[in-house]
Amino acid sequence: MCGIVGYIGTQEAKEILISGLERLEYRGYDSAGIATVSEGRLNCVKAKGKLYNLREKLEQTVDNAQIGIGHTRWATHGKPEVHNAHPHLDSYLKVAVVQNGIIENYRELREELKSKGIGFNSETDTEVIPHLISQYLADSNISLLEAVQKTIPHLEGAFAIAVISADNPYELIVARQQAPLTLGFGQGEFFCASDITALVPHTHAVLTLENGEMARLTPLGVEIYTFAGERVSRFPRTLDWNPGQVEKQGFRHYMRKEIYEQPGVVRSSLETYLNPNWKLEENPDFSPINLGFSEQLYDNIDFIQILACGTSWHASLIGKYLLEQVAGVITSVDYASEYRYSPKPVIPHTLIVGVTQSGETADTIAALEMEKARREKLDSKYHAKLLAITNRTESTIGQLCDRIIDTQAGIEIGVAATKTFVAQVMGFYFLALDLAYRRRSLSNERIDSIITGLRSLPDKMEKILETQEDAIEELAHEFVKETEDFIFVGRGINFPIALEGALKLKEISYIHAEGYPAGEMKHGPIALLDSEVPVVAIAMPGSVYEKVISNAQEAKARDARLIGVTSVNAEEAGLTFDDVLNVPEVEELLSPILAVIPLQLLSYHIAAIKGLDVDQPRNLAKSVTVE
Repeated sequence: MCGIVGYIGTQEAKEILISGLERLEYRGYDSAGIATVSEGRLNCVKAKGKLYNLREKLEQTVDNAQIGIGHTRWATHGKPEVHNAHPHLDSYLKVAVVQNGIIENYRELREELKSKGIGFNSETDTEVIPHLISQYLADSNISLLEAVQKTIPHLEGAFAIAVISADNPYELIVARQQAPLTLGFGQGEFFCASDITALVPHTHAVLTLENGEMARLTPLGVEIYTFAGERVSRFPRTLDWNPGQVEKQGFRHYMRKEIYEQPGVVRSSLETYLNPNWKLEENPDFSPINLGFSEQLYDNIDFIQILACGTSWHASLIGKYLLEQVAGVITSVDYASEYRYSPKPVIPHTLIVGVTQSGETADTIAALEMEKARREKLDSKYHAKLLAITNRTESTIGQLCDRIIDTQAGIEIGVAATKTFVAQVMGFYFLALDLAYRRRSLSNERIDSIITGLRSLPDKMEKILETQEDAIEELAHEFVKETEDFIFVGRGINFPIALEGALKLKEISYIHAEGYPAGEMKHGPIALLDSEVPVVAIAMPGSVYEKVISNAQEAKARDARLIGVTSVNAEEAGLTFDDVLNVPEVEELLSPILAVIPLQLLSYHIAAIKGLDVDQPRNLAKSVTVE
């Protein structure tokens, strides 16, 4: 979950590295550092805490080096202290390494190196790597590339590394195994980074390393090899991103900017995946949804298994509801982190869906790989049909899965997912409708009605942002000082929205919050309620509206302050709720897309008023690339 950046070329490396780290700070912000090579010596500067601490240190140094590596850390092994910050060096101060990932056997390697008289300056797993590389460089007359190549077989775990050496001032070596790493190509200069966002200001020509690949970057070009040393021939691709996509554009925080981008994200997905030639009155013989999937994907699907983590898991719960209630396919949703160690019995004719914003979530990738491998050993009816719902098609999951729903949400910087959650949910609407049409589980008239409702969502989302934010911000002030707990409740398709609302509040405001099915409150959680515990009820008109109102009244009878997310008129809502977060009227099946927005805004404003770091909440990182 750490951020790596590297540069070799004709410019001063220091500023390129620090600006790249600033764009990767959402991946880690416990500590940071850079290492460069100039005049035959290694220069390393590190700082604890936010990147501005590192920048202040660098401003006091003169460094004209044209090669370097940088790192922003999310701590796994060792506390967030300067001595644990990357880059890590060998005993001779000749080799510097940065890493994203975890070296699982580092203790054994550390003890072996200690037995040879090598001392350690940190508690990290990474520090074993420069010592191993240094040993190979000292013991034989080999290149830095070869030394890294000989070191890699000793490393167990998931990692991406970048290496420089004082004795090899014109080459930067990188390697990838189960952790993301992308190369950037410029004119006489080359880059590497954990995420494309760090490369966008400098180049649009990129190449993502695959697992088991390493590369040698020099001022003359890039050479790619397998870990076994075989040369690989591949070509970069061109990004269609621009630097403006990762700027705040006048917003105080990325999170608020990304909340406001949600109507545009939904419009973009509708334009991409709704077939413009489909007209109900013509009774067409093709699907209204244009996902580009062949009939082969849908043939004989009896079961759908969804694997996801965090916010993606909440989106997947809505997906389960849609796939069962709209498409009529039995669906299961599992935490990928749990599924890896307790998978379901292998069921034939199964579609396996992995959901991950970054496309690099370690547990989700591992669960998909495991499922694919164990099914390939069985009869063909058990073979895995893999589908990814992701925002990053160039990612690991994009390479693993044959079919992808590109959520097209654009770059999301805020650690707390907002627009990517909505984009994933939209992906499930399209998948469910496509399946429903092909399986004839819904009439064309009903499908057309749902599509009409989907088309209306962006305008309604904008109305919430235009008319409700001021009132939500005012309400947020009341929960800043004394409130320590929140309860969120919902039923049916909006139970996952209760979970998501609670998660957002926990993530960025550090207020304890839990989401429950509203009908389960009286089976235990109601014991938590009193006048100090606000309850947020998602009460969208539909099949479970009266039940939610009844459950809300039970909370109110225990003196809980009751906040309602609803589209009923203010007078009627006021009879039940102490505070009302209004959303436009929409049919229940489509209501999650609207109901989540007031909860995002409430969490955002509580955190912002408290003066917390909204975009980079403590202990969290955007992409969870380690187990």
